[in-house]
Parts: sequence; C-alpha cells; structure tokens
Amino acid sequence: QVQLVESGGGLVQAGGSLRLSCTASGRTFSSYVMGWFRQAPGKEREFVESFGRSGDITYYADSVKGRLTITRDNANNTEYLGMNDMKPEDPAVYYCAAVRAVQPPTQISDVDHWGQGTQVTVSS
Repeated sequence: QVQLVESGGGLVQAGGSLRLSCTASGRTFSSYVMGWFRQAPGKEREFVESFGRSGDITYYADSVKGRLTITRDNANNTEYLGMNDMKPEDPAVYYCAAVRAVQPPTQISDVDHWGQGTQVTVSS
C-alpha cells in the first residue's frame, strides 16, 4: 500500500513559478510510477504529467508542455513538480497519483492511489 502526501501549493502570481512535492510512504514505492493531475472548480480532473521510474518516459499535457520541471528523489520517495510561467488556466487542486506499473499514468483510470491534493491559485 502506498500513501501520497502533496505539499507546496499556494498563491502565485501570473508568470511566476512554484514547486509541488509528493512524498510517498510504503515499502513498495520503487514498484510505482507517479504523475500529477489537477482539477479546477466545475471541471473534471485532468492529466498534467507523468514519467517512468528512470525518467526515460515522460508524458505532458499540451497545456503545460515546456513549463514543467520534474525530478524524482528515490532515496526519499519524493517527486517534485516545478511549473513556471503560471497562467490563468492553471489554478486547480493538484493531485499526486501513483500506479504499480511500468507505464506511467495518463488517465484517471490508470491510477491506483491518490494524494489528498494541494490548492494552487494564480493571481493576475
């Protein structure tokens, strides 16, 4: 079993940057691949990013391509999502996701475990 805890959300100015982190607990974390989804008010949860355990496979939503920096600290079971050039369409609750598989998740149905979410707000 894996539990995921996100942090790093908050208020950021349009054009600014932020970094979210997701820390996983559980002895089998190395068997999981992780990703990020987000859900804005009144909208469905959508895919943001995911990548393979060794970083050789990376998937991005078109809306965030070129604006993300992903790092994974396997020693501390933590994945970091950096976003820059924050836009008015970026505010949402951001969720960390994990699946016990080789292929990173890109759809909600792929995900085995969710974090509780962290709110990101963008001011103009």
